[in-house]
Amino acid sequence: MIRLLLFATLALTAVAPATAQPNNPPPSNPQGRQGVFAITNARLVTMGPQGVIEGGTLVIRGSRIEAVGAGVAVPEGAEVIDGTGLDVYPGMIDGGSGAGLTEVGSVPETRDNDDLGDLIPHFQALTAINPNSVVLPVTRLGGVTSAVVEPSGGLFPGTAALVRLHGYTPDQMLVAPEARYVVLEFPRTGRRGSFDQRSDDDIKKAADKALQKLNDTWDAAVAYARVDSAAAVQPEAGRERPYTPALAALADVVRGQRALLVRVDVAADIEKALDWAKTRRVPRVILSGAMEGWRVRDRIREAGVPVLAGPVLAVPTRASDRYDRAYANPGLMADAGIPVSIRSGETENTRNLPFHAGFATAYGWNRDAALRAVTIGAAEILGVADRIGSLEPGKIADVIVTTGDPFETRTTLRRLFMNGYDVPLASRQTDLYREFLRRTPSAQ
Repeated sequence: MIRLLLFATLALTAVAPATAQPNNPPPSNPQGRQGVFAITNARLVTMGPQGVIEGGTLVIRGSRIEAVGAGVAVPEGAEVIDGTGLDVYPGMIDGGSGAGLTEVGSVPETRDNDDLGDLIPHFQALTAINPNSVVLPVTRLGGVTSAVVEPSGGLFPGTAALVRLHGYTPDQMLVAPEARYVVLEFPRTGRRGSFDQRSDDDIKKAADKALQKLNDTWDAAVAYARVDSAAAVQPEAGRERPYTPALAALADVVRGQRALLVRVDVAADIEKALDWAKTRRVPRVILSGAMEGWRVRDRIREAGVPVLAGPVLAVPTRASDRYDRAYANPGLMADAGIPVSIRSGETENTRNLPFHAGFATAYGWNRDAALRAVTIGAAEILGVADRIGSLEPGKIADVIVTTGDPFETRTTLRRLFMNGYDVPLASRQTDLYREFLRRTPSAQ
């Protein structure tokens, strides 16, 4: 039964939620252009203090939103976009993805999501991103304009970054200088699945060893941060301290300058991770994954830790669970009072983020709350709510114009603005569509 439901889920996700109109002409500038734009007569879903504005006008100037409202005047010289019958939303944010880090999963040469070593928190996912990845255009045509791209492998596999899925260079894609998060793969303390044939004693020994390694590394980072801070005041205090990139990256977490993104799924491990973070006084913690977060939602709420939950389009973590536990998980945690956003956990299918949210709403989560979770709610958790996540004057113009609810498969994207650029609705998929529409029979 679970397999049948998963196949049905995959069939639904095969259609992009906000598909571009395929017969648009090829763009002269694939990156788009900035200017002054006024979207008029549209339904503006601001996700900000103004709520939903019927028949409103949104003005974009350069990279920023200049004005939002029902009585906003169109600036002289602006390009007017008639939004009659259309909805305008802030671009959606994926809380965990591999987009831009992997091109073809089965080809090692195209994978840059991990590096050698178990303790490499200084490995920057941002420097590994391919801005020209064919995955990015189709993702943004799904209404997803930003994503946390995260490394994998090892105890501290590297530093994730929140990037805008548009730009020529990684630095252009970074949403904000502070939008980087050190990733911790919290040690698993239980059996990894039916394939795991280790004895209970061996499992415990491996878990204890991994936890000891984590503690030793963290203690070293605390000491490094203490010496580093002292050296900033008295340079001679740091003369005997060699520069260690891994500890320097963790020192930023110790000082609260970066959040620690703790990837953990099993309920017992979530509790251990929360206890560890409290004992070690980690200033800023974000749980990532938390597939069994619904089981320990009271503990997570008491800890005051936000969650990037998902993937939602998944089978239950335990064969004995209800088929819909993965679908309901984000909503159950949010209803318990936990700040929750959604991570797709995908690479080429990061475009399906709206469907992850849509499934969560179909299985109990309030639709408006789910929409908030993939827009301003995600921005709040990631510390960039002053820049993106809602349609407010002064914020970066990451804006999608749609024919309806972005969670619906029949909804199409009519206009896309990223960092104020009017981005063409084109991708590898639309290019192929046009090519085969124009094909001619072979001469032979």
